[in-house]
Amino acid sequence: MNPGKKDEDSDAGLFYHIDKSVVLQEARAFNETPINPRKCRLILTKILYLLYQSETFQTKEATEAFFSVTKLFQSQDVALRQMVYLVIKELANIAENVFFVTSSLIHDMNQKADVIYRANAIRALCKVTDPSMMQGIERFLKQAIVDKNPSVSSAALVSSLHIFNANKEVVKRWANEVQEAINSKGTITQYHALGLMYQIRQHDRMAVIKLVQNYARGSLRSPLAYCMLIRYASKIMEEEDPSQRSLYEVLEGWLRHKHDMVVYEAARAICNLRDVTSKELFPAVSALQLMLVNHKPTLRFAAIRTLNKLAMTHPTAVFPCNMDMENLITDPNRSIATFAITTLLKTGNEASVDRLMKQITGFMSEISDEFKVIVIDAIRSLCLKFPAKQSLMLNFLSNVLRDEGGYEYKRAIVQAIFDIIHHIPESKEFALSHLCEFIEDCEFTKLAVRILHLLGVEGPKTKTPSKYIKFIYNRVILENATVRAAAVSSLARFAVEIEDLRERIKVLLTRCLDDTDDEVRDRAAMFLKLLGNADLCQKYVADESTFAWASLERNLVNYTNEPALHTKPFDISSTPIISKAEEAAERSRARAAAEELVSPTLRTPTAAGAATGVASGARGAVATSSGDAQAGYAAAMDRVPQLAVLGHLFKSSKPLELTESETEYVVTCIKHVFPEHLVFQFNCKNTLNDSLLENVNVVTTIESSDDEDATLLKQELAIPIDSLKYDVPGTAYVVFRRPGGVCPTATFSNTLKFIVKDCDPGTGEPDEEGYEDEYLLEDLELVTADYVLPSFIVDFKRAWEELGDANEIVETYSLTNAASIKAAVTNIIEQLGMQPSESTGTVADRATTHALLLAGTFAGGVPCLARCRMAYEQSSGVTLELAVRSGSEVVSQKVANAIS
Repeated sequence: MNPGKKDEDSDAGLFYHIDKSVVLQEARAFNETPINPRKCRLILTKILYLLYQSETFQTKEATEAFFSVTKLFQSQDVALRQMVYLVIKELANIAENVFFVTSSLIHDMNQKADVIYRANAIRALCKVTDPSMMQGIERFLKQAIVDKNPSVSSAALVSSLHIFNANKEVVKRWANEVQEAINSKGTITQYHALGLMYQIRQHDRMAVIKLVQNYARGSLRSPLAYCMLIRYASKIMEEEDPSQRSLYEVLEGWLRHKHDMVVYEAARAICNLRDVTSKELFPAVSALQLMLVNHKPTLRFAAIRTLNKLAMTHPTAVFPCNMDMENLITDPNRSIATFAITTLLKTGNEASVDRLMKQITGFMSEISDEFKVIVIDAIRSLCLKFPAKQSLMLNFLSNVLRDEGGYEYKRAIVQAIFDIIHHIPESKEFALSHLCEFIEDCEFTKLAVRILHLLGVEGPKTKTPSKYIKFIYNRVILENATVRAAAVSSLARFAVEIEDLRERIKVLLTRCLDDTDDEVRDRAAMFLKLLGNADLCQKYVADESTFAWASLERNLVNYTNEPALHTKPFDISSTPIISKAEEAAERSRARAAAEELVSPTLRTPTAAGAATGVASGARGAVATSSGDAQAGYAAAMDRVPQLAVLGHLFKSSKPLELTESETEYVVTCIKHVFPEHLVFQFNCKNTLNDSLLENVNVVTTIESSDDEDATLLKQELAIPIDSLKYDVPGTAYVVFRRPGGVCPTATFSNTLKFIVKDCDPGTGEPDEEGYEDEYLLEDLELVTADYVLPSFIVDFKRAWEELGDANEIVETYSLTNAASIKAAVTNIIEQLGMQPSESTGTVADRATTHALLLAGTFAGGVPCLARCRMAYEQSSGVTLELAVRSGSEVVSQKVANAIS
């Protein structure tokens, strides 16, 4: 090893183990006469090092150090003066009375033009000046903004950006000087001046548009400033209707700019436009295509990354670049090559798959695991896109599965194979055989357990399930205790599902009773006991249902928090039962997205708001980790005292839009069903930045109904929104009582009533006086499906027979508006609000007959089943025979009449 080589990772160094108290003692050297600049610079560097290492300085210590540093202004050493400015800036937020140094800083910033530390003095001055004293230095900063020295001007502009939030009105008065700085010759000055001008005008949309249009003509010299303009133009276009993009031509014009930076920024902005068309994309993609063959790696990387993102939504627009992207597969930069491969996988057609896979095979050994995971994910997507190529893809995945790699890489491959099995059923046996080979030499326990579980679930459904027994039992002999326990459970699934193999598997399980691990022994003993009873097997092994865990958790919390409920046992029947497939799909959605916001988030309730407008307190609710939106709604309403006493929430509907999304007030409604109440939750948003709404209330009345029970509905409570600011959502509630738990259907008319106060768009300060106004909303339909909670059942036939025909209602409908059986099934599920059973919700294309089985629980805990038999004729549409059984004839009749 070269002894002269510095080890960057070593802790040894000039400032290693320095002590704060020692450094502060050394700072006494600042009082010496004459001042030693070299020694003082070293001490100042130590103070900065301590501050940057998050060393805590007490206020007294910082103040003493600050005033000691100010004595160094006596020295004329330039390097020392610059270090003084750095320390002053860092201590300004900790020390007291820092404004005493203002006069020295003003003196330095007004020095002769050739003094290099004028810019440093400006930055330090703005840091130590209190917002209330800003007017005292306003004149000096305005002069500095228009200074001919670019570094001085730029320092003044950046400092103005930092103080803008605390002194908006003062900085806005400098618009003329900022405008002059934009027209200066300094490139970095133009960039900073443009940023400050945007901050001044950002709440005036027309002023921002004019700013972009004025400087789009080529008057700027800074490419950075042009990039800033492009981003401002993109922000304006995001708020415009896609059919009326006023600045698109300006963006397209920048694609022909002489600077590559500007061309790329414009192309990226066009690619990121909302609802962009292929015609609008063409010039941007052409510009990016030219960058793919550029000699600069940074440009190639930027272009291919943008095209990769675009290929997710517009693969056909990227397709013309495929030839150039294929050349990038051999690019020395592996990041570029990885993006090229994954983009080609997204844009390629079925004919090009074979060629691509050959190129990828040699490519995989040259990249790290991090890039391999990206490629594997792209291959999975391609396989799902072209199912006919699943054999080729599975061969490739199997081969790379045998290669060396870390856990995340192997997990990505296994997950890709799992997804292929799930979405392409014909690939199941081929994929399972590859997984069996993998677990023979799998070093990752978690992956082996997952594969064994999959074999237990999918293996019994294959044509020759017995061939998997050997691979599974080998794990019992050769693996660790965790894998052995998983293998025992997998064997038990085979024994339950396939009677011919049951006795042979019992022998294998009996051998496991002598295992050294208690978990393995216990599982083997339990499954041997279950295999002797068919009902127990069905209940504990083959059952494909589970509880909706978020709902179960919410019900248990409600039960434990309400002492009045403790007089009787917890009723688990109120918890929805779903299939394990639904639970897995819900988990996938939860992993793919952040927690879903189910109610607008504002502040927590206050004591004052409890009596009048506590709706603001219920605006913050986030869905639980399982994505159960209803749990979020319930949590939000529990925070409102008037709603918390309504009891257990039975069902919540999906949000219904009562206005267009582009209108000045955006309102959506969610319908909640409680034991004896209906709650309408109105989520409101004010899109006008020059107005403030107060006392926002929704007036809801029954417009029409064919149901006699609708007359029993009486409005009991209305909870308004205290204040609805611009772009800050709020929630209002309207509560109707339904005595005796009646479940009527009706149409409600809705009017938004509020007090409007004009306000300053910049500051948000409202006028003192306001005026009353109202806004008409769309009508709201209360339908039968709102009272039905979907539920999953394993054996529909058995449940149908158990309900009996005592309360059975049969109706026949002619669905003339249904264009196909598939469309009819979708409409029926939506109108009845029930859960399809036994996969009857899936309909083959061009089917002429179909039987749809539905299950649900009606309000009040009444179980309800529906059998829908359909036949399709092109001349008459779909003919439906609907049979409904439930625990109540009234419920059966109401569900049967729900079809319209």
